[in-house]
Formats: sequence, structure tokens, C-alpha cells
Amino acid sequence: MARTDRRTDYRVTFLVLCVGVSSFSLLQSMVNPVLPTIEAALDTDQATVTWVLTAYLLSASVFTPIIGRVGDKVGKERMLVFALAALAVGSLLAAVAPSIWVLVVARAIQGIGGGVLPLTFGIIRDEFPRDKVAGAVGTSAALLAVGGGVGLVIAGPVVDALSYHWLFWIPMVMTLIAAIAAAVFVPESPERTPGRINIGTAVLLSAWLVALLLAVSQGHSWGWSSGRVIGLFVAAAVLLPTWVIAESRSAIPLIDMRMMRIPTVWTVNLVALLFGMGMYSMFAFLPQFLQTPQLTGYGFGVSVTESGLLLLPQTAATFVAGVFSGRLAARYGSKAVLVVGATLTALGTLGLTLVHDQLWQIVIETTVLGLAFGLAFAAMSNLVVDAVPQTQTGVASGMNANIRTVGGALGGAVLASVVTAGARPDGFPVEAGYTHGFGVLVVTSALAALVAVFVPVVRAKTHVVPGPQAEAEATKATPAPLTAGH
Repeated sequence: MARTDRRTDYRVTFLVLCVGVSSFSLLQSMVNPVLPTIEAALDTDQATVTWVLTAYLLSASVFTPIIGRVGDKVGKERMLVFALAALAVGSLLAAVAPSIWVLVVARAIQGIGGGVLPLTFGIIRDEFPRDKVAGAVGTSAALLAVGGGVGLVIAGPVVDALSYHWLFWIPMVMTLIAAIAAAVFVPESPERTPGRINIGTAVLLSAWLVALLLAVSQGHSWGWSSGRVIGLFVAAAVLLPTWVIAESRSAIPLIDMRMMRIPTVWTVNLVALLFGMGMYSMFAFLPQFLQTPQLTGYGFGVSVTESGLLLLPQTAATFVAGVFSGRLAARYGSKAVLVVGATLTALGTLGLTLVHDQLWQIVIETTVLGLAFGLAFAAMSNLVVDAVPQTQTGVASGMNANIRTVGGALGGAVLASVVTAGARPDGFPVEAGYTHGFGVLVVTSALAALVAVFVPVVRAKTHVVPGPQAEAEATKATPAPLTAGH
């Protein structure tokens, strides 16, 4: 009886989930602005310190869909506790790391926490009243973008007042509290996918993701024509179709290719790829643009802390848009919200490309981007969650989040090459480098908006009382969208 009472209080569950998502999203961005500080503190070089970001990227990309799928099979609550515990352990190790390579290992452990997001969506779908699902998914999805912005805002003040170690102590405390609260308050999953975990396809998925993302993230420093980078791209090109074939032929696939072919799922995933290229690239290059010295003729010469504060309105706009996205989706539909979000991204990026001479202009343009990020994140998540059977919520939302990450890595690599294509004698990029880079993101955002227009809205008939009937409904729901896909 105690368990039934606990299950009814979905608001407590939501609070725990929000703390977990916020902790993970903070760790995505807080480290970026202080890499030079870490480089000096741990007596390493620029090429080595970038592995602090790369290890986290690779680990999160591999574990996000896998933990989402394992949660669908063995229980979302227990996997949520596991993912949060990994975040806490990784943060503790990072806070006390005596060398750069210990810090790199710690960041890889933190990446396991990427599973928090798909598990959150799955638990919301399992536990919340039907009319509360869209709003809760929208808010938690927006928190991922909000955390990215907050990380940029607080990184400078935390390091100035304390030290870079506190960039890990703070998330460690948050995730430890969230892990304990999840074990105590979050009810066990009522929906399970039968069968064992397909280890072989999990290895193939991990292999092609690592090969692709390692090549993309290190290509700029290793050289795009180097043997290592070309070899990794070739390996990814071979491993990706091998993985798809293996999953398609498997009786117990890790990622069900039929689910990935649902029209709503694959079109939203394409939007996620394009959208990720713009959003994550903005997080990486806008602070750099603001911090460029005024002697260049276009930079503003602000500090790390000041650049973060200038982006605070963007973060606030993302949160507001995420909170209200559920109401907007209920009235106009998640597809319309996604189209508006992607369109606003294109307009905000176009503004940055054409007009960036005054700080107030950049604040207005980035605030528009913040609204866009909150709306689009929420809408993408809701569309995917609604389109798949309840037993596949974790893996479907995990792959969508993962594809955004892949898009971010690709966008960051492209933007780095474009921005640094022409350099001044003092080593700073020329203004045209940033202008052309932002122009590339205008194109990707416009393409995302165009694809969003053609996203079909299909709802899987799985929003019923958990139990055998839910599985039956899930089975009935799958053929319709598959036929449309062909």
C-alpha cells in the first residue's frame, strides 16, 4: 500500500528527476570555459586538456541510448539510481584528480550519467497523469539546454571565488542527493521490455559512435587528412551499416530498427541532428566571440564571468519556453511548437550573422535563441515519446538525445574549421570567420525548420493503465506508422 501511495505523488518524482537532469546538463558546459585554468593547474598542454571534453562526449554518446534501453528492460528507477551514482562518483574523482588523465577517466565515468535524460522521459510517461506528460517532458527537456547555459554563467564566478575543483564538487552533491531521493521516492517501473540485453549490437553501436565522434572531435587538432582521422571515418562508415544490419536481423535488438523507421521518429531525429549542430556550437563559440579582445576590431574583451552573465537572458528564456511548451503543445500541437522553435533558431542566428556590433544586439539575439532552444527541445522530446510504444520510450528518447549530441560534435567541428580558416597575425580569428561560421548555422537551422514542417504526427496507443493491456496496445500501435514509413 505504501508503494501505491508513493506512486500517486508524481510531483515528488518530478522534483527528483529535475535535479538529476540539471546536474548532468551542468557538467556538459561548466568545464568548457575553464579549460585553460585546468591546463595550467594540472601542468598539461592544450591538445591533452581537450580530452576532458572528448572523454565526456564519447562516454555520454555510448551510454545514453544503452542505459535508456537497459532501463526499458530491467527497470527505469534502478537504472536512474545507477546513472546518478555514476555522475556522483565521476564528479568526486574529478574534484580530487591529481593529474590530467585521472580527470579524463573521471569525465568518462560522468558520461554514464547521460542515461538520466531518456530514463526521465520514460518515468514521466509511466507515472504522470496523461494531461501532465507533455508539460513535464517539455520542462525536463528544456532543463538540458538551461543547464548548458547556467554552466557558462556560473563557471567563471565559481572558479574566481573558489577553484575549478568546485565545478565538480557542486554537481557531486546534487547528484548524490538525487540518487538517494530516487532510490527512496521514485517508484519501480510498471513497464518492462522482455528479453535479455543484446551485448553484440551494444558493442557495435559503441564502436561506430566512438569512431565517428573521435574523428570529428579530434580532426581539427590531428588534421583532417591525417591517417588517424581518415581511418576512424572509414571504420565508422563500415561499422554503422554493420550495426544496422545486425539490429535488423536480431530477435532481441538493442535498438529496434522498426521503431527507428517510424516516420515521426526518423524525421524528428533528423531535426535533432541539424538542431544540435546549431545549439551546441553556439554554446561553444559565443563565449569565445565575446571574450575576443577589442583590439581585433570586432571583439568585446569581456571576461569569462562577464560573457556568462551576458548569456543569462538566453538561459532564462530557455527555461520559460520549456515551462510553457506543454501548454503550447496542448493547444497547437508539438509539431507546430517544433517548427516555431527551429524557425526562431534560424532567425536568431541570422541576426548574429548580420548584426553583432553592440552587446545589446547580441543579448537580444541570444535571448531569441534561448526561446527557440526551449521550445524545440521540448517539442522534439514530446513528439518522440508520443510516437513510440511505452516499452520503448527510454531507448527512443535516448537515441534522439544522442543524435543531438552527434549533431553538436559535427557542428562544432565544422564551425571550428570555418572560424579559424583565416587568422590574424596575433592568432585570433578574423571577423569573417565568425560571420561565415554563424552563416553555416543559419543554413542548418533553416533546414531543421523545413524538415520539421514535414514531421508526421503519430501517437502510439500506449497511454493506458500499466500492465499486459499496455503491451497489447503497443503491439497494435506499431504497424500503422511503419506502413507510413514505407
